[in-house]
Amino acid sequence: MVPPKGKIVAIGGNVNKGFATVKDRPELLLQAYFDQGILKRIHDELRGIGTRIEVVTTATNYPEQEGKAYTDAFLLLGCDNVGILPIQTREDAGRPDYLERLRKADAIMFTGGNQQHIAEVFYNTEALHILQTRYQQEAKFLISGTSAGAMALSGTMIKGCIETDPLIKGTVELGNGLDLLTNIIIDTHFVNRRRIPRMIEAIAANPSHIGIGLGEDTGILITHNNCIETIGSGLVIIIDGRNLAENNYNHITEGEPLCVENLLMHVLPQGRAYYVATGEFVTSGASKTASV
Repeated sequence: MVPPKGKIVAIGGNVNKGFATVKDRPELLLQAYFDQGILKRIHDELRGIGTRIEVVTTATNYPEQEGKAYTDAFLLLGCDNVGILPIQTREDAGRPDYLERLRKADAIMFTGGNQQHIAEVFYNTEALHILQTRYQQEAKFLISGTSAGAMALSGTMIKGCIETDPLIKGTVELGNGLDLLTNIIIDTHFVNRRRIPRMIEAIAANPSHIGIGLGEDTGILITHNNCIETIGSGLVIIIDGRNLAENNYNHITEGEPLCVENLLMHVLPQGRAYYVATGEFVTSGASKTASV
């Protein structure tokens, strides 16, 4: 399979938008935001002057508020060519003017909210076809999502979970996402909301996949559906079930406890990158051949 040429930035939620201040020294936090912020990295990965970013507000119940928060944040970074694309229904996903904006944008960013709503609205639409085709074929095209918007980027998506009964088969509900990421499952608010158990069940159900848990104000830059680089202020947790010695998921009924042996977990701070195909780790920016 030919790897995609485009890039993906998945964010764990609560991304720093540069509006908070440090008492009496607001320039300190603002400078840190510019130096290390996830949105700054998105900006830097794009074409530069004239870059067009479309903020897609499908997931949220507050599209105007969420859209403005991101347009204001990108404006702080010097990017004033940002639009709000309020695709709320499947009819919206077929509107010719919205489709034209998806064709012309340099970057698309899905806000947080409800990942299932994103999947339902975009499923088998021309809008999704445009995103999938451009991501596959265009090296300068970037798709980003935060929180629910990040979770929806996967082919296999976590829809929900019964938090009170972890590591019992049937507590995690899985569904189809936008299918931009292959064999990768994304979860968000991962450390803050203690979501390791639900990712373990998701991987037990899909042992050919890599599970990626994103902390808040933490993201990953994914290239070629292979290189995963940590960006932002927190941690990325990778759960790999590809070498399981024992996995009883397909042999038990719902309500029974899981048995998963030889499950690997990695913790990556900013500045580290991981190659899915080989399981290798490198320092971000280090040269590596045959990375696809």
